[in-house]
Amino acid sequence: MPEQTFSYVVIGGGLAGASAIAGIRERDANGTILLIGDEMHLPYDRPPLSKQLWFGKSKVAEVFLHDQAYYDQQGVSVVRGAKVAKLDPGEKTIADAEGNRYRFDKLLLATGVTPRRLDIPGGNSDGICYFRTLDDYLSIHSQVATAKSALVIGGGFIGSELAAALNVSLEVTMIFPGTHICSRVFPGSLGQAMQRRYQERGIYVLDSEMPVSIGKTASGFVTQTSGGKTIQSDLVLVGIGTVPNVDLAQAAGLAVDNGIVVDEFLQTSHPDIYAAGDNAFFPYAALGQGMRIEHWDNALNQGKWAGRNMAGAREAFTYQPYFFSDLFEFGYEATGLVSPKLETVTDWRKENETGVIYYLADQKIRGIMLCNVWDKMDIARELIRKGESVSAEALHGMI
Repeated sequence: MPEQTFSYVVIGGGLAGASAIAGIRERDANGTILLIGDEMHLPYDRPPLSKQLWFGKSKVAEVFLHDQAYYDQQGVSVVRGAKVAKLDPGEKTIADAEGNRYRFDKLLLATGVTPRRLDIPGGNSDGICYFRTLDDYLSIHSQVATAKSALVIGGGFIGSELAAALNVSLEVTMIFPGTHICSRVFPGSLGQAMQRRYQERGIYVLDSEMPVSIGKTASGFVTQTSGGKTIQSDLVLVGIGTVPNVDLAQAAGLAVDNGIVVDEFLQTSHPDIYAAGDNAFFPYAALGQGMRIEHWDNALNQGKWAGRNMAGAREAFTYQPYFFSDLFEFGYEATGLVSPKLETVTDWRKENETGVIYYLADQKIRGIMLCNVWDKMDIARELIRKGESVSAEALHGMI
């Protein structure tokens, strides 16, 4: 295939990449656009894969952001199932693994993340699911009908959501190294209370442990744990975090830290190359520090922002993203720096069920989690942006 030239090339067929197209078209109705991704699907929403799809609240056809007609109407050339193997910033070209070359005026790296893998014997055995994609959901969903049990490795966002989802029809065991579920965001009291709810639902929880080996059997898997336990299961799903996809950027000589480094305009160290979404390490304006955020709202807004800037807007990214999860009847939304390593102040209306958690450093609010409290995110954002010193007592009843 001869080299093709585009005004804009977007690498990554996820939410950030799809959102960038909307941003570009807000400012440039005619520039040519190429969207290239390594999955065979059109861009889709990931949150339903571990939430709504399992509970019948959404259908697979509904997770897609747009149909092919939308991309045709927007004048976007979509290449699916293609892995970009080389980026040449000097020549402003990319090449896929098949040798097809594309030239760009502006480029967006929306390459996302890759699931972290277990470094143990049997960790790469066929059939173990490192849950991330729509194909992963389709594969596991098809097996659930004949399976009886599942082992979920990981107690963070994905692990806790998957355990809740699979609990509908399977015997579920969870194993993770933390002392309680979602230990990276929940204070200890809430994490322990949530863990008890999981156990009351019949989920067998092994905290403070990790698998040391996984063996395949004729019917499933046998997992040995660091605590000397043996777990037999039909399915094994792993959600132990991710690593940002920076290899392409790094090989091209772009600045990389905990992700692809961008400035306030989402530009990388090359002025015509941008990055957005899960892979971007950006200046978080409200907190005054660099961060990389792997959540839906950030990808949605940062991708669109990057698209507008690629088309000449030159607007500093000041948006303050939030994230959310649903664990059985417990739902929450959070924004800012949400870590139990900070000082936490809880303002419960009903303990460990309904209320607000504040995360403070030097008496300033750095993060807020709204637990079964809705329509208060704008207030939470404003409290963080103010950066005012506040006492723990003053926080009670603030939201």
